[in-house]
Amino acid sequence: MTTALLITLAVLLDMWLGEPRRWHPLAGFGVLATKAEHFFYGAEGSNRRLRGALALLGVVTPFVLIAWLLTLHDSLAPLAEVVLLYLAIGGSSLAQHGRAVAEALSLGDLALARQRVGGMVSRDTAELDAGGVARSTVESVLENGNDALFGALFWFLFLGAPGVVFYRLVNTLDAMWGYRTERYLHFGYVAAKLDDLLNWPPARLTALGYLLAGDAARGWRCWRSQGHRSDSPNSGVVMAAGAGALGVQLGGPTRYHGVMVDKPLLGEGGAARGPDIYRAIRLVQRSLFYWLIAIFVIGVFW
Repeated sequence: MTTALLITLAVLLDMWLGEPRRWHPLAGFGVLATKAEHFFYGAEGSNRRLRGALALLGVVTPFVLIAWLLTLHDSLAPLAEVVLLYLAIGGSSLAQHGRAVAEALSLGDLALARQRVGGMVSRDTAELDAGGVARSTVESVLENGNDALFGALFWFLFLGAPGVVFYRLVNTLDAMWGYRTERYLHFGYVAAKLDDLLNWPPARLTALGYLLAGDAARGWRCWRSQGHRSDSPNSGVVMAAGAGALGVQLGGPTRYHGVMVDKPLLGEGGAARGPDIYRAIRLVQRSLFYWLIAIFVIGVFW
């Protein structure tokens, strides 16, 4: 029950305060990771996978140790755990960014919508039409529902504050280094594979939550028939279930760093439109409600 109360407090803090507007720890960690990349990357012909692994260990381990040490103090541990979990989750921020894109689309300001969705996704957004902006935003909301919310809750449940810090920092490194480009194909290999491993259980629980919060039958059908189509063992499951639960179709040709990638079609129904962004946000929020109920039930009977 104590863990359930700590999680609820962290979620309420996120709803009340949102993410810190200045000096967010993850932003500072990103700066540190960039410096570590420059230090560890090495010359041509060096073992980039090993160097990437050393860089990951070098920047992640100290913060996990700090989180662990904080939890050793009985009087300080509850506050530290709530604050660290609050800083790791980003449900309110995700909803805020999604709504901002939807509002720009509703006003017919495509340039502003492109600019705003560019802060949510890694794909090229300068030439997206309104449908492409809406699709990109819905995909980001569904996928980041796992990465920025449910994955953090999952690892906090099992490993407490050190677990959620480890998960969120590895997830951040994957977002920075996990690209299949010439620079990161080997250097980011360990970060990408470790992120896949850490996200395997919560991604499937996230997908289950989307089914419960939307059209369960259609979401399950899409999960079973389409979840394996993505290169990622996790994002395809999450987005297929979420798209099916919403009754929209996601995927298709998408440009990354100037290269067109034919992403698999996921979901059923019409193409995503501006109002579907709000529906995706509500799907994540309803799913969070079910997660909290389940966590309390587990806390009472476990």
